[in-house]
Amino acid sequence: MASPEAFDAINEVLFDSWSETVVIYENDALSDPDSQTAFVYIEIVGDLLEQDTFGAPGENEWVEDGAAYFHVMVPNGTGSREARAIAKRLSNLFRERPVGSMNFNRMSIGSGEPGRDFPNFFAMTLTIGFDRRDITGS
Repeated sequence: MASPEAFDAINEVLFDSWSETVVIYENDALSDPDSQTAFVYIEIVGDLLEQDTFGAPGENEWVEDGAAYFHVMVPNGTGSREARAIAKRLSNLFRERPVGSMNFNRMSIGSGEPGRDFPNFFAMTLTIGFDRRDITGS
């Protein structure tokens, strides 16, 4: 899993700028599982945390690399276009817009995670890669 700082940066963007759908994160409950309303399920994972500079202890820069997976869930049988359109609008929130020390630098809709069926829903995944730079490894 990614650091709390990475989670908070993504959550901040969505809290400030996204109201189109309900957003839930790992281990959150969907308030109405029988709903046929589109929503976004988000997983935030850190792939790597490594020291980028070498100097005095507590003065080094650390880099966290990771990805956020935005699973856009739409009702089964409604096609994939709306899921793709929601994913595109989500990606626009993060393009060329760093949040603090976090940069969002790789994005794809469906790459490596093609659309898939779940009970009652179809998922199209937007993947956004990030790096976060920090002094002292916090």
